[in-house]
Amino acid sequence: MGKLFVVPTPVGNLEDMTFRAVNTLKQVNLILAEDTRTSSVLLKHFDIHNELMSHHKFNEHQTIHHIVQRMLTDDIDVALISDAGTPAISDPGFLIVRECIRNDIEVCTLPGPTAFVPAVVSSGLPNDRFCFEGFLPQKKGRNSRLLELQDEKRTMIFYESPYRVRKTLEQFAEIFGPQRMVATCREISKIHEQCVRGTIAELIDYYSQTEPKGEFVIVVAGKEEQTGGKQPNQSKNKYKNNDKEDDA
Repeated sequence: MGKLFVVPTPVGNLEDMTFRAVNTLKQVNLILAEDTRTSSVLLKHFDIHNELMSHHKFNEHQTIHHIVQRMLTDDIDVALISDAGTPAISDPGFLIVRECIRNDIEVCTLPGPTAFVPAVVSSGLPNDRFCFEGFLPQKKGRNSRLLELQDEKRTMIFYESPYRVRKTLEQFAEIFGPQRMVATCREISKIHEQCVRGTIAELIDYYSQTEPKGEFVIVVAGKEEQTGGKQPNQSKNKYKNNDKEDDA
């Protein structure tokens, strides 16, 4: 039977693509892509022309059985990619991985780019232990989830769109307190990469004057980290990637 390869793709700079990822995508029989239009740009750049199939959160329940059957009966190898980063991390992927395991199909996950790892390291907050929350519920359950995290002692990591960054920080201020340390990292591995650090109150003020742009990772200090006094204000430090290849 075939194998499933979970292949991370760049979150920004195309040079973040590994040699192994390129070789794997060239060798498999079928590539499952979250958005074939987005992935076609990446595949064309690396001269990859294998069969491409749409596989996203709106159709994965309907397509999984057919794909797994092809792997079992036709002995094909399949690669799973998302628009950016590692599949199944706040992206489709979990369901097909689980179904392959249920059918004794080997799953091989390649190491590679994911947005939250560089964000938590660049934040300057403790990263020996952390919890990844991904996207919070947009409406129902959002406040209750934050209340559950109120006493979390580990550094917390969230994904957020630019349209909700300020509102999310205001909710953090209400629940975690305005003096909790936080960092917002946006456009990771792209030309306009930026990490803004400070207290929640300082970042609310910053984004009241500066329009949030790009995809964000918000890193929030755990509760026990607030007992040692305020950290130096670094809320307007900017880190930019000078590479011109800013979009995957």
